Amino acid sequence: MKFDQHKYPVGTAGTNYNFIEDAEARKQSISHLVVSTCSLMCTMLRTSKILWFILCLLLIIPWFLHYSISKSSVVSNEVDTSSSGEDHLTISLAQLSGMHCTSLKDRVEELLRIKASVLVELRELEQQRGQVQDAVSRANSRLAALRQEEVRMNTELDRLKSSVDQALIAQKELFEKNMPDIAAPRRITATHEDNIVLPPLSPSQVSECRMYNCFDHSRCSLLSGFPVYVYDSEKYQISPMPLETFVKTTLRQALSYNPHITQKPEEACVFVAIVGEMATNGASVDKQLLENNLHSLPYWNGDGRNHVLLNLPRTLYANDELRDVNTGRAIIVQSHVRRADHRPGFDVISSPLLGLPGGDLWRNLPSLVPAKRHYLLTFQGELPALRPYLSAAGAAAASHRLDKRSAPDALSVNFDINNVNNDANNINNKKLTPLSNLTSGFVLRSGLKDPDLVAEVGVVEALSHLYHTTTSDAFLLQFSCQGAGGAGSEDDWQLCGGEEHRTELLRSSTFSLVLTPPSRSLVSSVGVVARVFEALKQGAVPVILGGDAIELPLAEVLDWNAIAVILPKSRVSELHFLLRSLSDADVLLLRRQGRVIWERFLGSSQVLIDALLGVIRTRLLIPPLAAPHEPSPSVFDDNFEPLKTDSIIPEPDTDENLGPMEPPFASLKYQRNFSVSSIARHHQWNVWAVPGQLLPNLPHDPILPSEAKFAGSQIGFRPIGSGAGGAGKEFSDSLGGNSPKEQFTIVMLTFEREQVLVNSLARLYGLPYLNKVIVVWNSPQPPPLDLRWPDIKVPIKVIRAERNSLNNRFLPYSEIETEAILSVDDDAHLRHDEIVFGFRVWREERDRVVGFPGRFHAWDLAHNNWLYNSNYSCELSMVLTGAAFFHKSYSFLYSQVMPQAIRDKVDEFMNCEDIAMNFLVSHMTRKPPVKVTSRWTFRCPGCPVSLSEDDSHFTERHHCINFFSQVYGYNPLLNTQYRVDSVLFKTRLPHDKQKCFKFI
Repeated sequence: MKFDQHKYPVGTAGTNYNFIEDAEARKQSISHLVVSTCSLMCTMLRTSKILWFILCLLLIIPWFLHYSISKSSVVSNEVDTSSSGEDHLTISLAQLSGMHCTSLKDRVEELLRIKASVLVELRELEQQRGQVQDAVSRANSRLAALRQEEVRMNTELDRLKSSVDQALIAQKELFEKNMPDIAAPRRITATHEDNIVLPPLSPSQVSECRMYNCFDHSRCSLLSGFPVYVYDSEKYQISPMPLETFVKTTLRQALSYNPHITQKPEEACVFVAIVGEMATNGASVDKQLLENNLHSLPYWNGDGRNHVLLNLPRTLYANDELRDVNTGRAIIVQSHVRRADHRPGFDVISSPLLGLPGGDLWRNLPSLVPAKRHYLLTFQGELPALRPYLSAAGAAAASHRLDKRSAPDALSVNFDINNVNNDANNINNKKLTPLSNLTSGFVLRSGLKDPDLVAEVGVVEALSHLYHTTTSDAFLLQFSCQGAGGAGSEDDWQLCGGEEHRTELLRSSTFSLVLTPPSRSLVSSVGVVARVFEALKQGAVPVILGGDAIELPLAEVLDWNAIAVILPKSRVSELHFLLRSLSDADVLLLRRQGRVIWERFLGSSQVLIDALLGVIRTRLLIPPLAAPHEPSPSVFDDNFEPLKTDSIIPEPDTDENLGPMEPPFASLKYQRNFSVSSIARHHQWNVWAVPGQLLPNLPHDPILPSEAKFAGSQIGFRPIGSGAGGAGKEFSDSLGGNSPKEQFTIVMLTFEREQVLVNSLARLYGLPYLNKVIVVWNSPQPPPLDLRWPDIKVPIKVIRAERNSLNNRFLPYSEIETEAILSVDDDAHLRHDEIVFGFRVWREERDRVVGFPGRFHAWDLAHNNWLYNSNYSCELSMVLTGAAFFHKSYSFLYSQVMPQAIRDKVDEFMNCEDIAMNFLVSHMTRKPPVKVTSRWTFRCPGCPVSLSEDDSHFTERHHCINFFSQVYGYNPLLNTQYRVDSVLFKTRLPHDKQKCFKFI
């Protein structure tokens, strides 16, 4: 083997060669060693042990060879490296030894240029590396964005899938639907062809009149709207004598305001004629002339069918002008009715015209609380027929008086409240004394023969025995009037003193005793109705002794058992025990209901006339007229097209699938047009006490049984998981619940905060179940023409308000087509999941305010009045309507039924509209609001200052609570100590299940 000495210096090649020969020698020696060892072992060991030894060698020898070869490779690499360095150095020195200095300088300069060039290239590479890193960063950001977009698109895809499923179900329901769409009833009225003249009835036929045989239903179609024609008392002289001025003026005014009045007699369902009260001045009425005047009315048609004769008194004396007058088939409305003349279910018992002509009736009324007043029971009256016989009883009562401050002939007795149970035991263990036996001795002494008067004296004596009990209750019972006597009819218990005196006594009375006339010939009397009227007005619960023998005003529709304590006179000895058995809650319930009925149906001539006509309309099952909607004029001109924003719509706060994407659809309305007068009659007259308005929907409409949604009544329902239930995914696909599918409308009040408004609108993009947005533009200045409105995929209606009023928030705008309304301030910032959750909760609590920020009313111990409080609290009584759901029907009640004084106070302070709505709903339902989620405030950060930041804000709200309580007679707000969160909130779920809401 030969080596080039120029390439390999002397000594280097030899060294490598010697190392290789040494390695070969070592391998040969190892081989010889192994062979010799094996020979030796074969001779020394037995065959059985040889096999174990060979196996060990097979393991040891490969390891030893591997170690020797790796060692030789390391040494060889070290030799190669050292020889290469020496060769390079030899070549360089050889080259430099042959070069001149000039060439060396050139070589250095060339190297420097190469260095500079390399540095430039390195800088360029560094720039390229930075650019590549930026591109990688952008790519990573884009990748993250694409992943978020993928999640969002998957969520959107889920929503679209559920939307398609909902659309298919809706299409299927549309084909299966067999009930036509219902709207407010269209009018189908009578014509002149229905004016058929029939012969007059005989007196016996008149007395047998009922609705089925004396009323012409053909003139009153269910779709007629109940048109009423009123005879002009100036044009048609009906009464033989002039009408009392107040009666004539008040009735004409009240009838003119009634929405059912028509000026077309040919289409009328009923005809109203004002008969009394007449200004007789003590003269007798010419009954024959009155009868002739009635029969000569142009639409009397021979028998007076479908006529209503109003004979309403203004005074406390009996008004019996129509007695012995052939009134044919006409319905008679009066207060004093004899049993022989009364036609049950046909004639109407009315209250006298004792109230104001109209207007708000809350002024000068006492508070409904406290429940217990100074006197437990009071009565002041005189029965003229018993005046000669009650002097002895009056003297006996006076001799036992304990309260020396009482008026003469008054009975004021004190008892121990702890002995009421003893009284009950005495009543249970003692046989009641017949009423006739109570007065046997007295009757024998007085020589009284009339059995009705004898029984009445027994009642008086039983009442006078109240002082024998041992409770702390105070009574004031006076059975004779001072001076010239009382006011009223001779056959009735007359009222003592003037109205001011009676008012003072009633305001000190928990219960007010009303004694019915002793004569069984009367069905109703002016005296009884007048006492009930005054008691309800002043908050004293009427106790009608003998109420089972008479008929009370509007008893056909009013539940008097929820207003008064009605007892037969034979229960007089148990009266005290019964009154003591009523709790404070019972007393206040009766008192509150009495105030409601008095204000809505009895308190003024206007409400009384509306109620009387409403009774007849209800009999005929004719629905009331639809409540008027508030017009929704656009703030834009008809030819103006608002600009759409080109800015980016903000992404939703969460990536949840909160519900399907659906086109806007209206809630079903006017579905119960013809059942409100029958099935819902009691609720309309006694609970809501608004029977004269037909609302599109009611929050208390009936709910179907659960199985009905799967057996014939499934149209509109969207059960979760098609009825199988489920967690997050199935929950988000369907509304579920107990009501058909629906949407909600957002009503947003704004005043000259355009950018705040636009931002709030933009955040509504993609919100499920949103029908439309109503923006109430409270500013007198129109929006700027260059203002760009966001496209949120649902209609945005900007309504021009007539004036700047916070009451505009609750007007029943015609553009609102859903039952659910979400009232939102223009600076409120709510997440989509919060809104959807609040909507789902409201669907289960449709008659209540459901919202987010809670507040409460607190009692000021120092001043004994109410305070408004917004501090964090574990108890609340209000939910601010700056972010709350409520039923559209409350918009009608707020703007058309609630006392005007409350709306005026809101305008005066430019505040408290949310408190007013909470008062209204709590008053109507006797339920507190419902708070959802933990949110306590909702203002967006950085928004301009609002009205609530004013220093006088809280002072005004304190005043509002106390003023509203005065208007209602009590504070209807109720406290609640719970809030609503989603069902699976904080619940541990399996990995394959989802929560209803991720953050709620």
